[in-house]
Amino acid sequence: MAIQLKLPYTSTLKHRKQGKPPIFNISTPPTLQVHASSSSARQLIGSGAVRPILPKDAASALNSEGFILLDVRPAWEREKARVSGSMHVPLFVKDMDNSPITLLKKWVHFGYIGLWTGQNFTMINPDFVGQVEIAVPDKDAKLLVACGEGLRSMMAASKLHGGGYRNLGWLAGGFNRANDGDFPDVEGTEKLQYATIGGVSYYFLQLLILLQAVGERS
Repeated sequence: MAIQLKLPYTSTLKHRKQGKPPIFNISTPPTLQVHASSSSARQLIGSGAVRPILPKDAASALNSEGFILLDVRPAWEREKARVSGSMHVPLFVKDMDNSPITLLKKWVHFGYIGLWTGQNFTMINPDFVGQVEIAVPDKDAKLLVACGEGLRSMMAASKLHGGGYRNLGWLAGGFNRANDGDFPDVEGTEKLQYATIGGVSYYFLQLLILLQAVGERS
């Protein structure tokens, strides 16, 4: 089954048909490093070196095929909603540098992105592969790499493949594309597919859900 990889760089708002909750996707322009990593990941997926697995098929991969779910989202997203029993090693961590240049970047980030999405100013976790190796030293282990939208997990899969892991799966589209019931055991205060959303956009989403529910009753 072929899966077309589309990674939009602009904010999009899509409504599912038949009364399902809306999907709210927010993605930001990647840096050159992110673009290079995602291009490498696309090649790995296209060649079959990394296996794309849809959210609806993830439970079967975990329960029947022996995959371990590796959640690479930052801690503040995972706290909102997470799959029970999943392993967590963040690909991005909060940038704690307070140098003048970094503070300026943080200010710009908050004005253009942070206020709307609730996302912190982050940096790539320099110990990502090493931390995964500590948690899963067996390079033949089956790892299903997942994030919110699918882009960060593509980057993570590329880094893990470079680190010697050869049985990698990629959650196609990320948790945002999951339906209720795709992952039976979910912990947290939010729905898994909405955990990426924060800031002003979170309240905008809640208003849309409320309006949709009112429309369905009328």
